[in-house]
Amino acid sequence: MSAAPCSGTGSRAEAQRDRILCAALKCFIEDGFHGASMARIAETAQMSAGLMYRYFENKNAIVLGIIARQLEQSRANLRQLHSTNNVAAGLIAAFERWCQRDSNTMNPALFLEISVEATRNPPLAAALRDFDASMRDELYTWLTRPRTEGGIGLPAGVAGERALALQFFIDGLAMRSAREPDLDRDQLRAAVQDMVDKVTRQPDIAAVQQKEA
Repeated sequence: MSAAPCSGTGSRAEAQRDRILCAALKCFIEDGFHGASMARIAETAQMSAGLMYRYFENKNAIVLGIIARQLEQSRANLRQLHSTNNVAAGLIAAFERWCQRDSNTMNPALFLEISVEATRNPPLAAALRDFDASMRDELYTWLTRPRTEGGIGLPAGVAGERALALQFFIDGLAMRSAREPDLDRDQLRAAVQDMVDKVTRQPDIAAVQQKEA
């Protein structure tokens, strides 16, 4: 759940959509999901409500757009994280970004609020399930990729379990940044490094073969 910064690239229509998404993200963070009205989003985007409705029919469509953009950025962040050869340091850096609570980027508190809303909103729930599945696939791909190609080289079965465990850990780390932004950094670094070491450790081959038998 790394930050998805606002940008203004692409065609005019894409730029307009991005402008609305950036304004909505800012409003959601400042006013809450339910507190941010379509009128407030239009005002923040500095456009008429009529023009905004040409791109998004309602607030739900805007949220789905934010999730889709967040997915693209999170995939890019994961790939960059894997290529650094220092995953623990990358996770610590992500924690620090989440603690900053920039109004232009997705933060854990907003993501949690959207997750709660998804319990009574089927389209939103489906979008979040797709988001989670895509993130887990990215982690699985990295864990199974050969070490010569920048991966960890784990067996498929082991990689699936550890991708899930790592996803749990990242989600928990994001929530912890919202609840304990002043967490002791030495303890944090030690805990993150320990988790990364366990996730990337090569399994006992005999145990894996016995499990698969």
